[in-house]
Amino acid sequence: MSAVLAWLLFALALPACATSLYLLMFTLLSAAPAAPLRPTRRLRFDVVVPAHDEAAAIEAAIASLRRIDWPAGDFRVLVVADNCSDATAALARAAGASVLERHDPEQRGKGHALQMAFDASLARGWAYAVVVVDADTRVSTNLLKAFAARIENGAKAMQAHYAVLNPQASWRTRLMAIAMACFHRVRSRARERLRLSCGIRGNGWCVTHRLLRAVPYRAFSLAEDVEYGITLGLAGYRVHYADEAEVAATMVASEPAARSQRQRWEAGRAQQVRTRTWPLLKAATRPDGGVCLDLALDLLVPPLSYGAINVAALVALAGLATLWDASLSFWLWLGGACGLSLALYVLRGWQLSGVGLRGLVDLLRAPAFVLWKLLLRLRARRSVQWVRTRREDT
Repeated sequence: MSAVLAWLLFALALPACATSLYLLMFTLLSAAPAAPLRPTRRLRFDVVVPAHDEAAAIEAAIASLRRIDWPAGDFRVLVVADNCSDATAALARAAGASVLERHDPEQRGKGHALQMAFDASLARGWAYAVVVVDADTRVSTNLLKAFAARIENGAKAMQAHYAVLNPQASWRTRLMAIAMACFHRVRSRARERLRLSCGIRGNGWCVTHRLLRAVPYRAFSLAEDVEYGITLGLAGYRVHYADEAEVAATMVASEPAARSQRQRWEAGRAQQVRTRTWPLLKAATRPDGGVCLDLALDLLVPPLSYGAINVAALVALAGLATLWDASLSFWLWLGGACGLSLALYVLRGWQLSGVGLRGLVDLLRAPAFVLWKLLLRLRARRSVQWVRTRREDT
C-alpha cells in the first residue's frame, strides 16, 4: 500500500513541482527593469483600435489616445468597425479617428479586423509601426515613447503592461487585477530580464512594418494574440516588454459576463496548446531556441487555478499517506514547499496590482473562484465568433 501511495504522490508532485519552480523563478526575477533611453520622437505610428459594437466606449478610448505624449502629426488613430450594428463608425469619425468599416458575416473575429488594418497601414506606408489598443481601454501618455525607445534600440515587437481599469468594481475585478499583475507584470519582467519573449497579450502591443512584412499577420483563432506571439517566436523574434507604459481595460464584474469571457479565453488557450506545443518544442532544440522553449512552457504550465488544485490534491493525499506511513511525510513537506512558492507568486502579484488591503482580503475568495473556473472548463463550449463582452457600465 505504501508503494502505491508513493507512486500516486509522485504523479501529483511532478507537475506541481514543475509549475511551482517555474513561477517561483519569475517571482524572484520580478524587480522593475531599468528604463530605456529617451527616444528621438521621430517615428510615426498607426494606432489600431479594433471595435465590434463599441459605440458606448469608443469616444473615451479615442480621447485617451489623443492625450498620448507624442507629436500629434506623427501618429494616427485607425478604428476598424468590424461588423458593427451600432454607431461605432460614426462616433469614431466624429472623435477624429480614421475609420475602416468591415462587413463580412463569414469571416468574423478580431484577427480579421486586425489583418484589414495592418494591410491598410502597410499599403499607405506612412507609419513605421502599428500599435493595437482595444476599444474599452485607457492608455498611459508615455505609450508611444516607450515603444519608440525600444524600436530605436533594435526591438521589432513590444508589449506594454496590461492592467485592469476598474479594479475596485467588485471582488471579482480585484482578483482579476491580481491575476493580471501575476501573469503580465511578474512574468513579463522576469522574461525581459532573461531576454525571452513576453508574448502578445491582445491589448497594448506594437510591431514594426518591417516585421509585419517578414512575418505577415494571419492569426484568426480565439486567442489570436497568443497565436501571433508564438508565430513570431517560431520565426526567431522575441516580444520585448515595456514595463513603464500601461494599457488598462474594463473587466466585467458580474458572473454571467465573466463566464462568457472566461470560456472564450480558456477555449482559445486550449486550441493553442493542442496545435503549437510540439512545433515550439521542436524549435527549442535550435541553438537559439530559448524563446521557443519558454513559449512552449508557457502553454504547458497550467493556469494558476489549476496549479493550485494540483498542489492542494498533493498536500491532501500526502497528509493522509503520512497518517498511514510516517515515512511518506517527505511528500507532505514537498507539497507545502510548492504551496509556499505559489503563495509568494500570488502575493507578489497582489503587491504589484495596487488593489490594496481589500484585494488581500479578497484572496480568501480564491478557492471559490478556482472552483468556478473548473466548472466552466468542464462545460466549456467552442465558439469562433467575436462576441462583445457586455459591460456593466454600458
